[in-house]
Amino acid sequence: MNKHVFRVRVIFADTDAMGIVYHTNYVKWFEIGRTEMMRSIGLVYAEMESEQFNLPLSEAYCHYLSPARYDDVVAIETSIGYVRRASIRFDYEIWDEERTRQLVEGYTVHACTNREGRIVRFKNDFIEKINRHL
Repeated sequence: MNKHVFRVRVIFADTDAMGIVYHTNYVKWFEIGRTEMMRSIGLVYAEMESEQFNLPLSEAYCHYLSPARYDDVVAIETSIGYVRRASIRFDYEIWDEERTRQLVEGYTVHACTNREGRIVRFKNDFIEKINRHL
């Protein structure tokens, strides 16, 4: 399975009073990793929304293993766990820059919905682009 890697430098606003990355920022980095991976395979969220389908979050899991700190560079590794008729799971690992220490592991599950919020199947071109990536 192909993994997409995107690097982010921890800014001061991402940390708490102890200089450690605040826990919700990892979920924000999941979104960055997912968005950049999809963009790299030709699936741009803005274009999907203009075609009237969305990927709302239906489940999120995050296991914190080691803290990141201000000015660290972290590597967000994103892969696709599965694709079903109307849902997709993205898996994430966040590592330090040298990939010697895993910071977080987790996943998000997204439903495929139309503009009215009803569950719909993925369009064929979406599935084709995902399958080429896998």
